[in-house]
Amino acid sequence: MSRVYPFDDAATARAVIGEDGTLTEWSEGARRLLGHPAEDVVGRPAALLLAGDVAPRAPVGTRWDGTLGLRHRDGRTVPVWLLAHHTPAHDERPGHWMVVSPLDGGGPRTPDDPLATATLTQSPCAIAVYDDQLRLRRMNEAMARVIGLPEERVQGLRVTEIGGKPESGDLERSMLRVLASGRPLDVQTYTRSGGEDRAHAWLARVAPVTDAAGRVRGVSLAAHDFTENYLARERLQLVNAASVRIGSTLDVIRTAQELADVCVPALADLVTVDLLDPPEDGGDLPARLSAPVTLRRIAHQSVLPGVPEAVLKPGQTEVYPATSPQADSLTAGHTIVASVSSGELDEWLSWNKVRGERVREFGVHSSMSVPILARGTTLGVAVFRRHRRLDPFGPDDVLLAEEITARAAVCIDNARRYSRERETALALQRSLLPRTLPRTAALQAASRYLPAARAGVGGDWFDVIQLSGLRVAMVVGDVVGHGVQASATMGRLRTAVRTLADIDLAPDELLTHLDDLVLRLSEEQGGEGNPGEVGATCLYAVYDPVSRRCTLARAGHPPPVLLRPGHLPHLLDLPAGPPLGLGGLPFESAEVTLDEGTVLAMFTDGLITSRHRDPDTGRRLLHEALAAYSDSLDETCDRILHALLPSGGAADDVALLLARTQGLPPSRVASWDIPADPALVAPIRKQVVEQLDVWDLSMAAFTTELVVSELVTNAIRYGAHPIGLRLIHDTATLICEVSDASHTAPHLRRAKTWDEGGRGLLLVAQLTQRWGTRHTAEGKTIWAELSLFEDEGP
Repeated sequence: MSRVYPFDDAATARAVIGEDGTLTEWSEGARRLLGHPAEDVVGRPAALLLAGDVAPRAPVGTRWDGTLGLRHRDGRTVPVWLLAHHTPAHDERPGHWMVVSPLDGGGPRTPDDPLATATLTQSPCAIAVYDDQLRLRRMNEAMARVIGLPEERVQGLRVTEIGGKPESGDLERSMLRVLASGRPLDVQTYTRSGGEDRAHAWLARVAPVTDAAGRVRGVSLAAHDFTENYLARERLQLVNAASVRIGSTLDVIRTAQELADVCVPALADLVTVDLLDPPEDGGDLPARLSAPVTLRRIAHQSVLPGVPEAVLKPGQTEVYPATSPQADSLTAGHTIVASVSSGELDEWLSWNKVRGERVREFGVHSSMSVPILARGTTLGVAVFRRHRRLDPFGPDDVLLAEEITARAAVCIDNARRYSRERETALALQRSLLPRTLPRTAALQAASRYLPAARAGVGGDWFDVIQLSGLRVAMVVGDVVGHGVQASATMGRLRTAVRTLADIDLAPDELLTHLDDLVLRLSEEQGGEGNPGEVGATCLYAVYDPVSRRCTLARAGHPPPVLLRPGHLPHLLDLPAGPPLGLGGLPFESAEVTLDEGTVLAMFTDGLITSRHRDPDTGRRLLHEALAAYSDSLDETCDRILHALLPSGGAADDVALLLARTQGLPPSRVASWDIPADPALVAPIRKQVVEQLDVWDLSMAAFTTELVVSELVTNAIRYGAHPIGLRLIHDTATLICEVSDASHTAPHLRRAKTWDEGGRGLLLVAQLTQRWGTRHTAEGKTIWAELSLFEDEGP
């Protein structure tokens, strides 16, 4: 007979009966036993083969054995011992019973038969011997206890016919390989046999049985129960996997999902993780709870695709009453194990009828609820359930679930605390950043700020500041570090920049003062003698729409990118300058002329650098995204972020500021050179009034005459030549500027009763919207802004 398929199907009487009791298969061995050919019985009720009027009770469970009187074809009754295995319905295959019975007990025996003389002592190891057709010939008492059937009943049956499980087929294929090769083979399996009340782990040695001539006549099977070692190893592997896989991020939902993923199917068939919602006031969760308890489903996992056993979906909440395992374990503060068969869950399942139907539908039989506790705080509950695994939860399972859940609880608590701190820092960060950018005649601007995906909120900031003479300052900065401290430092620096910009400092001078401030902040935080404890970078630019010139300086910050109309984007070459906080090093400014419609891109290094990309590649991607610029600055901002940032978020904070320059037409600007003669102030006033008529601003002539007269007179009396007057006509503002070569700045003072002067600047302050002084390389400029539209009353 072929070694590839040595089986003689006629040596076993075998039949298959459907769930409705109809015979669907009938073997040659069954014909030999009862004489009925297959065509006479297949498709007919199996009960017609029973002799007598009393039908046996329907079998319970997945296996049945017993002796029945069967009707032979010639009319006589044949007592037959039968072994039946039940296979439930799976996918589209219907359930059925396979019924077998040996015909000749494994064949005749001779005194020199090697199968009969194989050593079958009273060994604690389960031993069985199979012939060259892989039918059982002998087994010892240990193997009989494992199978749950005596030797004389199963002699002549194959392993698959005795076991009736998928694992039996794997074992038989291993035996077939040994039979064909003549070499022993070790097989491990974890299964529940017919003689066991729970699953066991078996290490089986399958070895060839040879005769005196060395010919393979069968195989021997020696099985050793190593369940305790197997389970201990599984528990150790599960704990190791939990320590590696749980808590990979500071994200509550992902951490909870990792807990569920690790435990399925190694510990349970279904795991759900429900957490308490954080208090609205931002306080801590309670250490102990009382029923009912409201929990939110955060994560779940199942051995079945789509988790069909779950009633809730992630994100949904449910109120758990005192009868539920979830509420009971949380109020008790320890693990609660319950089973369906004991009736411990009846009240809970009847309270929630949908859950009760799911339990019955999927055959859930055991539940284990483990509270999630960390640092004395109750966070939620993890519930483990079994329906595919037949074993209930035992004490070892409880210890394992508690250890894994305790590890996950710390990670969940860390993630929750991090999320709360991150939200606080983000709220602080956004409150310190400008909510909207001002609309100016000098430029149009759009901005974006994105916090780091994992590292937390940092100290990136941006700002657009209106200056005198329609000029606009643009600033982008980056404070070293992350968290609330970095956000607070950013707020102090942004306030300082606004204050320094308000006195019209040149960009290099502003950075010098800002550097001093960072040094003082570093000393306040305990960094004396260690410059750089608090560090930052900054890029500051001032654009004048009248001259269309932009002055820039940077302190260790990435240079901006320019996109001139009709040209490709290019990096603006600026002196680097040291980062803020080092002290004692100079900063340099650079000045460029910008055509109207030029786009200036200012950003922090989080935009162009990443863990998987060098800055040069980032700059190239930025240039490509900026080259596709459309008329919308907002759309261009979104395109740049989409092109440069990964889908999971940036590793560092990102601040992006895009500004499109605008120019003021020469017709909106008028200037005069002023002689050093007070008698010529009147002709100047006349020329100013004439210019206002050209601009159709006659309604502002009286106020403008007074302001010009006072500013020009002060310049002639206290300033130095040359003296100049400039009027700038904006849409809603008229700006008067008087420049001279003196660096002495005027200031308001209260004139005494008999003083002849001292009231000029006070008058200017009363008549104008605002006024001030800015210093230049040639001297100073006193400016005043007059509103062209009166404020509407209430």
